[in-house]
Amino acid sequence: MLKGFSYQMARWLPFRDQDACRRAREVRKQDITRHPNPDFRIQVVPDDDFPFRLVAEIFGRIKQAADEGRRLVLIVPQPEPLYTRVAYLINRFRVDCRNLYTFDMDEYADQDGNIAPETWPNSFLHNMKNNFFRRIDRELRPPESQIMGLTNANLRDYGKMIADLGGADVCYGGIGWSGHLAFIEPGSEAYPPMDLNEWKMLGPRIVELTPFTILQGVLGPEFGQSGDWSWYPPKAATIGPAEIVGAKLRSSWNGFRLGGSLTSWQRFIIRLAAHGPVTPLVPASVLQTLPSELYIAESLAEDIRPATEFSWYD
Repeated sequence: MLKGFSYQMARWLPFRDQDACRRAREVRKQDITRHPNPDFRIQVVPDDDFPFRLVAEIFGRIKQAADEGRRLVLIVPQPEPLYTRVAYLINRFRVDCRNLYTFDMDEYADQDGNIAPETWPNSFLHNMKNNFFRRIDRELRPPESQIMGLTNANLRDYGKMIADLGGADVCYGGIGWSGHLAFIEPGSEAYPPMDLNEWKMLGPRIVELTPFTILQGVLGPEFGQSGDWSWYPPKAATIGPAEIVGAKLRSSWNGFRLGGSLTSWQRFIIRLAAHGPVTPLVPASVLQTLPSELYIAESLAEDIRPATEFSWYD
């Protein structure tokens, strides 16, 4: 707050601890990787290296599992155009993916909770298959039955499907504007106030999306990058905290910027999630308590300071 003017945050915000937000805002770049939990590893990645590092990370895990002849279970976010580059490397190095299992972490739904079908071009399962699996040579692909997304038919059993494979080896993802993981929406009726340990046990469900997530989403290319909130679905299906907590490792990649500028809704929330209180009101804060990797693009790690002289039109 500016000196001489005090105020409370808007009532609709799910997390309203102003002191905790101030402390998060003041986390300097030089301190952002420091955390008392050695199993929570934070790394700042140069902006130009960020896409390459993500592609190399995913490809490396797939290739290592294939070389060792073992099953690999991944929970993956969507949409992610970089999967096309992973597919290229799989083909280039002839990596057999017969033991690869993927589970999309979420999927859009309509106002009645009907989950978007794979035939809808903006559906996450459509993106997973078209940006990744259909670009892998047929003889290297896993069976279709191992490429999973949330549907009306499997929502009730989705968590069990992951658990029956021993849980995910890695849960990939990023931190949303509200602090969400997947579509685990703080402030949504699907997640009423509850104890942290009780919250960790919640599984997949239909969630009404919050204003944070809708406004974040309509900046994405699949919705025209134009802030068109009329285009965005009102609900989603999502894995729950139980599936994230149940993974052997969580790998969070955070590098969202607008037009290559320093403007990013992630610069504050990654600080609050990584260095603020652990609470269901900031779902990504649970990463602090578990074996997790948090990758931050260097521009997002820069100190948060107000710009005193600027023009929107320069």
